Amino acid sequence: MGINIGISNRHVHLTKEHLDILFGENYELTKRNDLSQLGQFACEEVVTIKTAKNEIKKVRILGPVRNYTQVEISKTDAFTLGLNPPVRESGNVKNSEAITLIGPKGEVTLKEGCIIATRHIHANPDDVKELNLEGVNYVDVKIPGLKGGILHHVSIKVDPSYTLELHLDTDDGNAHLITKDTKAIIVGESNEE
Repeated sequence: MGINIGISNRHVHLTKEHLDILFGENYELTKRNDLSQLGQFACEEVVTIKTAKNEIKKVRILGPVRNYTQVEISKTDAFTLGLNPPVRESGNVKNSEAITLIGPKGEVTLKEGCIIATRHIHANPDDVKELNLEGVNYVDVKIPGLKGGILHHVSIKVDPSYTLELHLDTDDGNAHLITKDTKAIIVGESNEE
C-alpha cells in the first residue's frame, strides 16, 4: 500500500500564554488552511525565530494552541541559526535547543523548545491493522524514484483521528525529490533503536 507523504516546513506551535505575549492579550489565531490531520491548521500568523548567530523571518504558526511551545526546523535551518537541535518526537522538548521567538507585540525566549522532528507516520487503528503494524513502533520506509532510498527509524503515531500519512521535513523531501504524487512504501520493522 502506497502512503501519501506530507512535507513539513519549519513551523512553530504555541501555548496560549506565548501567543498572547507575541501577538497581544486574548489573541486568536487566524486559520489560513486546514492540514491533513483533523483539527490541525496553518495560520496566517508568522514569527521570526532568532539565535545569537542569525534569524529566520516569517516562520508559520500551526494551530490550534498547544500545552507546550515548540519550534520545528530542519538541519539546514539549524546550520543557518548555529544550532544543533536533537531529533525528537513532537512534544519532547526537554534539553532541546534554546531559541527566541519575535512577534509583532513582544518576544519569548525559550530555554528549550527547538527540535528537528522525527520522521513519522500518522495512522489510525484501522490503518495499523491493515498494515500489520500492531505493536510496532518504528518501520523502514522505501521512497521510490531517481533519488529514492530507504528511510530508517520512522516512528508510528496512532490516534483514531489520524489520516494515514508519512511526515518528513524539507531536507528529506528535497534529498529524495519527493513530489505530491510520490508514495512511500513500508518495507519492514526498523531494527534501529
